[in-house]
Amino acid sequence: MKDISEQRYYLVREDVLTEAMVKTLEVKKLLQRDRMSILDAVAQTGLSRSAFYKYRDAVFPFHSIVKERILTVFLQLEDRSGTLATLLQSVAEMGCNILTIHQTIPIQGRANVTLSLDVTAMDVDLDMFLQQLKKLDFVESADVVSSGSS
Repeated sequence: MKDISEQRYYLVREDVLTEAMVKTLEVKKLLQRDRMSILDAVAQTGLSRSAFYKYRDAVFPFHSIVKERILTVFLQLEDRSGTLATLLQSVAEMGCNILTIHQTIPIQGRANVTLSLDVTAMDVDLDMFLQQLKKLDFVESADVVSSGSS
């Protein structure tokens, strides 16, 4: 797997996705629409649970990303005075509206921060956004957890 700083995001036509990726999208639709369990949804689509877990955080229907402009980002930060304030300032400067912030108590000099962001007015693309966050000297990792309202 690539280092997080090397991950890129692409828009891809459905006909070039693997069967497992397409079925993962079907499972996600069933989970949201019919409120069934993962076990039932993968059984209905003929997808293995391991394949679903492999792709569930990697493939998204285009309409959900366009319609729901909420992005959840997980970061690991060095515990230094002012890091959260600097991080939030950088996020705001890129046009994001910060909806929620969750920070763990620092352990062994590291703190985890999860941000939910309204990215409707974000003035950079997702790749650039993550690159800018990773350029901050106190950010050890930054990863997209989800995109959408759920």
